[in-house]
Amino acid sequence: MKHAGASSDDQRVCPPSVVELFAIFARIGLTSFGGGLSGWFMREFVHRRGWLSEEDFLNGLALSQALPGVNVSNMAIWIGYRMRGTAGALASVVGVIAPSAVLIVVLGALMSALTKDETAHWALDGAAAAAIGLSLTMGITAARRVPRKLLPIGLMVTTFALIAFLHVPLVWVVLVGSPLSIGLAYLTAGRD
Repeated sequence: MKHAGASSDDQRVCPPSVVELFAIFARIGLTSFGGGLSGWFMREFVHRRGWLSEEDFLNGLALSQALPGVNVSNMAIWIGYRMRGTAGALASVVGVIAPSAVLIVVLGALMSALTKDETAHWALDGAAAAAIGLSLTMGITAARRVPRKLLPIGLMVTTFALIAFLHVPLVWVVLVGSPLSIGLAYLTAGRD
């Protein structure tokens, strides 16, 4: 596995240990929340450490979003499995979930006392804005990777319009759009 953007002549990057995977996912899980987690995963595993290419990461993200379950957990399992097999997948998903779950229980007790403090509301609003920014960054990065052909761009714009403007429930967009886009990609793959 080469560093993202590295040439074929560059040295190979050693994958992380199982303990290292747990520690990375625990740190990310404890220091961020919401939709921004996949942005942190990309920054950590693609940009900072070079353990995955951007294309591999985005493929894993798409797979994680298509599978049932929580996207962050699916992504942790996928990255961990790519890095260290079953043990890596287990360490990654436990790392991203367990420390955060313990912290949530502790903070839950403290939050009841802080609900009357306006400063706490400001801090949470700021954290929510940061998570939205990270999600937007991931969306822009994924959109830049869409092939510059009429069909993929048309599907992307249609999906956005259905959800953002027509307020079609996401479940219906996914249930209809996924098989449609896969079928269209299959039919057009032979022509490319």
